[in-house]
Amino acid sequence: MQQTFMKTRPILPLVLSMSLPMVVSMMVASLYNIVDSYYVAKISEDAMTALSLVFPIQNVINAVTIGFSVGANAVISYHLGAQDTQKANAAAVQSIVYNAIHGLVLMIGCIAVMPFFLRLFTTDAQVIDIGVRYSRVAFAFSVFVAISMSMEKIFQAVGKMILTMVCMMSGCVANILLDPLLIFGWGPFPEMGIEGAALATGIGQTLSLTLYIVTYFAGHFPLRLCFTAQTFQTGLTKKMYAVGIPATLNLALPSLLISCLNIILSAYSQVYVLVLGVYYKLQTFLYLPANGIVQGMRPIIGYNFGAKEYARVEKIYRVALSLSVGIMAVGTLLCWFLPGQLMGLFSTNGDTIAAGSTALRIISIGFIVSSISIISCGALEGLGMGTPSLVISLIRYAVLIIPVAFLLSRFWEALGVWHAFWITEVVTAVIAYGLYRKKVPMHGAAMAKKE
Repeated sequence: MQQTFMKTRPILPLVLSMSLPMVVSMMVASLYNIVDSYYVAKISEDAMTALSLVFPIQNVINAVTIGFSVGANAVISYHLGAQDTQKANAAAVQSIVYNAIHGLVLMIGCIAVMPFFLRLFTTDAQVIDIGVRYSRVAFAFSVFVAISMSMEKIFQAVGKMILTMVCMMSGCVANILLDPLLIFGWGPFPEMGIEGAALATGIGQTLSLTLYIVTYFAGHFPLRLCFTAQTFQTGLTKKMYAVGIPATLNLALPSLLISCLNIILSAYSQVYVLVLGVYYKLQTFLYLPANGIVQGMRPIIGYNFGAKEYARVEKIYRVALSLSVGIMAVGTLLCWFLPGQLMGLFSTNGDTIAAGSTALRIISIGFIVSSISIISCGALEGLGMGTPSLVISLIRYAVLIIPVAFLLSRFWEALGVWHAFWITEVVTAVIAYGLYRKKVPMHGAAMAKKE
């Protein structure tokens, strides 16, 4: 095994070397989200509203496929640290097979439910039609998305961060380039409108998967992705789902949150629904790079836990937290000083820009402190402790923010919803740090006893 660098290299250079490729990839993915929405907004404001309403279901597909892959990542990393290559190989193959099944089921179910889902939030026939047309094309690629997510986490588990970055970025760049060509019919391409945006996304995701497969077969890879008599071990499957189900729920909870907030906000104005959708596009510039830190941290922290290097586990957590705080600080400054310019990317309506600027300034109050919840959740998942990670996310995305948003909206309408964000982040950060310290004590001896 050649993964021993994870327990021998100095912590900061190690975390940076594992995380920076993921941060860059996430930045490009964020740019794809922004560019995709920018071109969709050029079609019409109805198209942008439809995209905002489709997002929660699209996020569910990503949540299930990424969440299960996170479980596989944790299991693979742990067994690599324990020098058990056979189980690491088996977990990798199981991840691909089971995630392909997840993708197929999600594709059928989500396409079928979309018309009903959209009618929960709007009676506008044009918005519903656009949303259904977009989702039918985009969701048709769910199996490719699922397998690609498995390959991504397998590559990360063995420390192939540069290769992961290249594969992810290639798909995102392809999507960015194809968006205007397929939406507006530039050059020899047909004008497809909203279906063009969906097709560009699907092609980009498929390209990433193709590159993962080509890269695996082109060179030496630490794991063998082939079936053996020991591949489908029940114990490994249970471990992957034990982490993967909480990780999935962690990622799916924003869908529940957005849907609930859309219901609250639509009672006051559809403008606020659009503002919320734009905010969730913009915040990817912060939370996806922060997630890049988490992705770089997970295999390192899991490997060191498996190797019983408990002091390094603590240092890895602290370094990752510091890096995330830096990212969030930049985002806070942008939202305080350039909110109008950010909202102006998606609307020329003065009322929408003014409402969005107010929302960004208020919501951004909680950005920095949210780093504690983000890193604590990621660290717990990397250590195979999915349940406490889920508890943190439940508090952050459902248990606290939804009732607080509803209550405050009774007094201040949309302003109350925006204030609920930072209030929730502060309370959740305190709880998250307490849960992390309960499960992962600072002293190595205590951690060894807990294991």
